[in-house]
This record gives sequence, structure tokens and C-alpha cells, in this order.
Amino acid sequence: MRLLTQLTACGRGRCLLLFQFICFGSVFLRAADLPGRANVATNRYEFRQPHDPAGIGKFYLGREIAQVMGHEAADWLERPERDTEEHTEVLVEQLKLKPGEIVADIGAGTGYFSRRLARKVGATGRVLAVDIQPEMLILLTNRMAAIGITNVVPILGSATDPKLPAASVDLVLMVDVYHEFDFPSEVMAALCRSVKPGGRVVFVEYRGEDPAVPIKPLHKMTELQVKKEMSVLPLDWVQTIEALPRQHIIVFKKRPPGNAAAVGPAPFHRLSY
Repeated sequence: MRLLTQLTACGRGRCLLLFQFICFGSVFLRAADLPGRANVATNRYEFRQPHDPAGIGKFYLGREIAQVMGHEAADWLERPERDTEEHTEVLVEQLKLKPGEIVADIGAGTGYFSRRLARKVGATGRVLAVDIQPEMLILLTNRMAAIGITNVVPILGSATDPKLPAASVDLVLMVDVYHEFDFPSEVMAALCRSVKPGGRVVFVEYRGEDPAVPIKPLHKMTELQVKKEMSVLPLDWVQTIEALPRQHIIVFKKRPPGNAAAVGPAPFHRLSY
């Protein structure tokens, strides 16, 4: 059952905030709360000891899953130097969004990208800001209210399901978050169901190929690894954009129903700026 909770904050006799805080399905789940049989039943994951202290000891297609950044570190997402370090405005421009589009910001956190995306899709579009930490969504809704953005819809997802409606999204954006998914196979399958045929799925990850990028190895991903993990899904790689100083933008498109995957690797197109 869909649960709608209105968050309202008022001050000086005026209502400052009226947001729909949307949760589809059951209560908030952390990966640690999920039964171990989920891993056994799917046989998609393996566990190793010892493992990298920055990881959770759980591996998917040869990659150790990184620990999640908690809401206690939310200030890091809003650090003043972030655009200088990451060229975040350039990132948003590279997405080439259109007014009226529906964008899912997965791992939205404080809404750093959600508010930028909201301006691009305009009043007729929507940004579905998904996070599995309710504390992050509270920070997000308060920020949106403070700056008057009304086309961002916060959604409380779970470790296995982003809780998005089927075939409703034009673009899924994941900025420095996919490598932290406790259940990447399940989440990506759900995201694929939520994307319209021909819609885009975009990964922004610190370049794992570059040892000079000052990020812990488990919080970076190579282009090859991202392609490997997406190869089992109804997604076709489109391009990799190298317009950012530390991250690559890896773009996939959802395959139309009934279209079989191409035999062999897709042609390689790297865009550099």
C-alpha cells in the first residue's frame, strides 16, 4: 500500500513547507535486516574474509561492494568546493535534459543534484529523489522548501528496491552511489523496470582506472566493470563521456521490448572534452 505523509513546517504564521514524502511498499529496510536467504536464493553474491575495510565483504561479479556513506556525513555532499572539484554543473549539462522529463536521482542524499535537475526539467517535469536513509530525505525536503523548488518528489527506497513506478522514468542518474548498493542486481533490475523503453540509465563514478583520483579504491569504478555488471540487464551501452576531472559519465539506454542483446561487445565510443 502506498503511504503518503505530508511534512509541514510553519513559521511566523505562514506555511513554509508542504511536501509529499512518498514510500511505496513496506517499511524502510537496511541490507543488514534482509534475510540471508536472499543471497543464497539468487546465488549472485559471494562473501570473503578477510576483505577491504572500506567494503562490506560482499562481492558482485568480482567487485567488492563499498560501505555506504551515512547521513552523518551529509555536509560533505554540500561542500562549497564540490563544483570546483567535480564540475557538477558540467555534469548536469552533459545529460541534455528536456523540459517535462521525469528523472530519478538515485541516492539523492541532500538533494545536491536533485535541485539542479529540477531546474532543467522545469515545472512540467519531475525529479524523483530516492534514498534509503530517511534522515537524508528530511534534509532534502527542507532544502527544497527553503529555495522554493516544488517539482522534486522524495521517495524512501529500500536496499533492494527504489520503489519507482513501472515504465515512468526518462532518465535514471546515479552519482557516486552504485558502488555502494548492497544488492546491485536487485536494484538495477527494479530500475530497468521503471525506465521507459529507450530511456537512459547514467552512472557517474570516480575513475577506477586512474590511481591519481584521491578516492578509496572501492569507491571508484572502472568503465569495464560497469559495462560488465550492466551486460546482464536489458541495457545497451551508448557512450562514455570524459568531460569531468575525476569521474566518467557512463550512459546506457534501455533496450526496447523484444529486442535481443547484440552479439559481442558494442562499438566503443569515448567522448573527451
